[in-house]
Amino acid sequence: MDTIASLFSFITYPVSWVIVQFHTLYGAIFGDDTGWAWGLSIVSLVVLIRICLIPLFVKQIKSTRNMQVLQPKMKAIQERYKSDKQRQSEEMMKLYKETGTNPLSSCLPILAQSPFFFALYHVLSAIASGKTIGVIDQPLLDSARQAHIFGAPLAAKFTDSAAKVEALGASLTDVRVVTAVMIVLMSASQFFTQRQLMTKNVDLTVKTPYMQQQKMLMYIFPLIFAVMGINFPVGVLVYWLTTNVWTMGQQMYVINQNPTPGSKAQNQYLERLLKSVTAHGEVRGRTRRNTVKRVVAKGSDRNDIERKFITGLAKLGFAAQEDGTVTKSDTTLAEAEGGSAQKRQQPKRQTKAKRQSGTTQPGAAKETDSTESEAETSLQKQDAPQDDKPKPAGKPASGSSRQAKSGQRKGPQRPKHPSKK
Repeated sequence: MDTIASLFSFITYPVSWVIVQFHTLYGAIFGDDTGWAWGLSIVSLVVLIRICLIPLFVKQIKSTRNMQVLQPKMKAIQERYKSDKQRQSEEMMKLYKETGTNPLSSCLPILAQSPFFFALYHVLSAIASGKTIGVIDQPLLDSARQAHIFGAPLAAKFTDSAAKVEALGASLTDVRVVTAVMIVLMSASQFFTQRQLMTKNVDLTVKTPYMQQQKMLMYIFPLIFAVMGINFPVGVLVYWLTTNVWTMGQQMYVINQNPTPGSKAQNQYLERLLKSVTAHGEVRGRTRRNTVKRVVAKGSDRNDIERKFITGLAKLGFAAQEDGTVTKSDTTLAEAEGGSAQKRQQPKRQTKAKRQSGTTQPGAAKETDSTESEAETSLQKQDAPQDDKPKPAGKPASGSSRQAKSGQRKGPQRPKHPSKK
């Protein structure tokens, strides 16, 4: 680690100068030799660096989302050109160029922050060794060595020996307890940041290997930081814990205000927006208007969550406009009410037992009616005068067809075979 930190020694002077300026400010409040003055100086350094990195963070978000959207196309290219790696690379670069995606953009904040991290590590290592560095002269060096955060010196490590810790004016137990707690908090904040990104801000309708990689990193990164943390000085742990907390808060803000389309966070965001429109009758805030504007511009390409939002506006009698506002529309309200009324008027589907009972009852009624009609006919025939003329023997009786046995053919029948007589 000392070798890596020495590679960024060119930036140790600016880093040490910023720390000293903040120390001058906080020293006037808490005292020059206190851990609060030096600890808050490191925290302020982190805040200053992260503010400068906000544009890179915005690029990182856009790049990450574009990579998630492009995963199906990338997978199709890989399967299509399995045997031709060169053509595969060309098609990948062409896809990146057409969509304006830079795969390295997702790593820009980490890459840009690394020099400051290693420069701070180099400064704190020099303080632990009793060496002046950058603008930190001997009086400032003595003040920094006397500064303790919850009983642990800024330059102490978890792996330091008892003799080295005693030379810094502290006990080994205090150092290990403080460093262990900070390492746990650092790893937990890293895990929570990655977890909320995977569970809330990912399009659940797209299943790609990229999501599996992110899930693996969600567990791998905290372990890496936990292993590396035992070799970090307390001051570096303060730096890294602060930057993790900043990233976590920044990520929560982005998820709540600008979620990924198709994600759980977008569903929650549009539900909040629908409640706000219901309460105020308008879209309040430029960010929310831009969201409605993007949803309207998609047209038929809207996902299920966005269609649900537009339908919810219609049921309230609002129509989303292209400029991101909503207007009251009686036609939209009537259509929504008419659609719901039509749905309510649809008859319920009957069960199988009811359908069978419904089909058998008409049949039974028909049989009853036919029986009654046959009875009336027979009574009429009995009351009517009968003919004295004998009927021809060759012609069958009129009621013979009805008197035929079930399963027997009507009309003239074929004679039986002599063997069957």
